[in-house]
Amino acid sequence: MSAELGFDLRRLAVPAYGPSLLFGAAEGALLPIIPAEATSRGAGVALAAFIAMLFGLGSFVSNIPASGLTDRFGERRALVFAGLVAALGCVLAMLPSLVSLIAGAFVIGMASAVFLLARQKYLTEAVPITHRARALSLLGGVMRIGFFIGPLIGAALIGIFGVPAAWILAIACLLLAGWCATRMEDLPGALDAGGATPARVTPRDVLRTHLPVFATVGLGILLVQAVRGSRQVVIPLWSAHVGLDEQTTSLVYAISAGIDMLVFYPAGRVMDLRGRRAVAVPSMLLMAAALAVMPFTHTAATVLAVSCVLGFGNGIGSGLVMTLGADFSPDVGRAAFLGIWRQLSDTGNTLGPLTLSGVTALAGLAPAVAVNALLGLAAAGVLAYWPARLVREGWGPHDRLQDDTESATRGS
Repeated sequence: MSAELGFDLRRLAVPAYGPSLLFGAAEGALLPIIPAEATSRGAGVALAAFIAMLFGLGSFVSNIPASGLTDRFGERRALVFAGLVAALGCVLAMLPSLVSLIAGAFVIGMASAVFLLARQKYLTEAVPITHRARALSLLGGVMRIGFFIGPLIGAALIGIFGVPAAWILAIACLLLAGWCATRMEDLPGALDAGGATPARVTPRDVLRTHLPVFATVGLGILLVQAVRGSRQVVIPLWSAHVGLDEQTTSLVYAISAGIDMLVFYPAGRVMDLRGRRAVAVPSMLLMAAALAVMPFTHTAATVLAVSCVLGFGNGIGSGLVMTLGADFSPDVGRAAFLGIWRQLSDTGNTLGPLTLSGVTALAGLAPAVAVNALLGLAAAGVLAYWPARLVREGWGPHDRLQDDTESATRGS
């Protein structure tokens, strides 16, 4: 225990967190320019919107294959491969045609699935369980920082050198991410001394064996991501609905994102010391409350206040999805488990905005926001009950998933 308590996350700064920061910065630099790039090459508004979501679609269809790739070649090789493939995707997207942009964006999304799964699996196995939530919350926070600084640097470079500079920035970040990953140590068991792969199980085997986890806590994760996904759309939509201009809306969104970034490490520490439920439930209740209040805001000040609560609620849940996935993942078949877990997460992230859009079309924006608030309440209920119950039934690895962690807290 003393060795675990003395674990220093700083030794993972370059090999584990460096690639995440750089990969996030690369995607952050590209996301704002994709719609404009598409329209400049002849796409209509609907097609441009579709191309903008290809990052997510490419990731969605690649989660399960990414688990097999990571399992076969190890986390370090998978991360290096993902960085190189994403950089090649950028080169493809830079070619002057709409088809190349579509193909490049999809390739980048596919590479991101490999990258995200490999980094989560690596930290799950490299960090002792006493520091797991902090490590994964920090991972989520570092990615948020990358998404924050990428567009800022990209915008500055575009102002000086033009739009191609954003693509060059992304390529440089992705290649640097791959280089940082080469400094990671292969974890024991990734490959044996003879280069053979260890025994593995299929995603179907993992799904069948761990169906109680996926059907309960996995449902909670899907709901969490639905609320998070809708949050990113609610703020600009409601701001426009009440008549705020683009500059004010951008400022509100940036302040909310800044608050989100400030609280990720304390959230991880609370999860390690007090249990996952101590963060999961307040995070969802705060976001649900903010979404419920949003339809009653009509000025820039009130929209900002509610958006800040949304950002704080989202921020204290940083790393929650990855931590619960790591907690319930088995030693054998972990990559396949995490691939399915990410599939549930991505499904929720897609369903949230779709629900918002569908209910808005049927009943208006205010009722749609209220429906997403109900999803937040449902997520809080699921995560308040099921993780602790599954641990009592022998599914979880340790008692930190429950509120009864007094002895672990004293030891820490």
